[in-house]
Amino acid sequence: MEGAQIPHKMLAQDAYSTWLGIEILECEIGRCRVAMTIRKEMLNSMNKAHGGISYALADTAFGFAANTHGNFAVSIETSINHIEALNEGDYLIAESVIEKVNTKLGFNIVEVRRDNELVALFKGVVYRTQKEWE
Repeated sequence: MEGAQIPHKMLAQDAYSTWLGIEILECEIGRCRVAMTIRKEMLNSMNKAHGGISYALADTAFGFAANTHGNFAVSIETSINHIEALNEGDYLIAESVIEKVNTKLGFNIVEVRRDNELVALFKGVVYRTQKEWE
């Protein structure tokens, strides 16, 4: 399967990302941009988006970009810095770029933005398996 098409296949099989309302904006080998809008049921007790929401968006972008090389890539370590609080109706764009990749590991940085303002910064490491996407 051609690498840039893999994220579309992944999203079609991903019930959680579909529930979040994530859409793929663009993908190419080593890079993927996804977006979503924060809904009322995603808010916490302080009426702000739960941190897990921006984390999930970034994690999805990360997973999609990491798999564009054609082999199954699975997360082994991730972290996020929440920079700004998020509100209902905010439209978020997450862009994942592979910073370094070798035979077994891939290192990604994901920037999450609202109106071009950086609101979260995510780092992820994947293990690249030998299993190929079909």
